[in-house]
Amino acid sequence: MPALPVRLIGRVDYLPTFQAMKDFAAQRLPQEGEQLWICEHAPVFTLGLAGRPEHVLAPGDIPLVQTDRGGQVTYHGPGQVVAYPLIDLKPRGIFVKEYVWRLEEAVIRTLAHFGVTGHRVGGAPGIYVRLDDPFSHAVLLQKPQLRTPGSAAPTPDFTGLGKIAALGIKVSNHRAYHGLALNVAMDLEPFARINPCGYAGLKTVDLSTIGVSASWDEAAHGLAAQLQRLLQV
Repeated sequence: MPALPVRLIGRVDYLPTFQAMKDFAAQRLPQEGEQLWICEHAPVFTLGLAGRPEHVLAPGDIPLVQTDRGGQVTYHGPGQVVAYPLIDLKPRGIFVKEYVWRLEEAVIRTLAHFGVTGHRVGGAPGIYVRLDDPFSHAVLLQKPQLRTPGSAAPTPDFTGLGKIAALGIKVSNHRAYHGLALNVAMDLEPFARINPCGYAGLKTVDLSTIGVSASWDEAAHGLAAQLQRLLQV
């Protein structure tokens, strides 16, 4: 399968981008194919389908948009790389759980380029880093564990961790949209106005706050390349 064409669309407002994604996913014209959109958004809070409004503590002057993705509430703003793979999972033979794994793996490999070790946490999608040593390769105790089929997901333990990337997707008729967001060099204050991803007290970080100097362009191109590799199946 050919690599996904990448569209670097720069800084765009969230609402028209959300509508454009839905429209793209709804059509099946061969000439449109599939695309990977890379962008950043003006400040906005977004709430997932099952999102609980009480997790939005004090939005202030930042708009709140209800979306059709999974997950709770998150924040998008300048200095964050947002990636939207608009793809059909069926010809790839990828189920949703594996798709999420591949999105997370793209972030982990992008972080590794900057010397940062990204981690998964059992029961909590997204990618996290150690606050005391983001460059340590030691195994994380909170890593996902093999579970008995049908058993409940564990209660996430974020002790000593900061979240550096969030994801939320929508799959309709095998076509996926929405995607993931990697924090590069942001104003992190708006995250204090919400319970990020529905978790009170969850600390959010970016590459800048853990001591990594990286431009938005460098992170954007790196993440796009990793997504192209991992979704070319």
